[in-house]
Amino acid sequence: MHWVYLVIAGLFEIVWAFSMKQSEGFTRPGPTIVTIVAMIVSFALLSLSMRSLPLGTAYTIWTGIGAVGAFLVGIMVLGETANAMRIIAALLIVAGLVMMKISAPG
Repeated sequence: MHWVYLVIAGLFEIVWAFSMKQSEGFTRPGPTIVTIVAMIVSFALLSLSMRSLPLGTAYTIWTGIGAVGAFLVGIMVLGETANAMRIIAALLIVAGLVMMKISAPG
């Protein structure tokens, strides 16, 4: 179950990153509230996953899911650039996440 918590925590990290962008510096109440709630949920689930997973594994995978997810949302939703270097960088992050999962106990 700790891996499920971690993946969901990473997905909520994507939500708060996107809603933070939409909050325009916390000047828009709706996206600001979504950001804060998603952060709380993300951190709570991360902490639950850390009951069983090593710190380095949990934190790396959590931030990796958030980083790659925010990258994809930026491209698909916000129209950000998807050049070869950025895509390769994202693929390297994914490769690192897979290696962390394979090497982690539990």
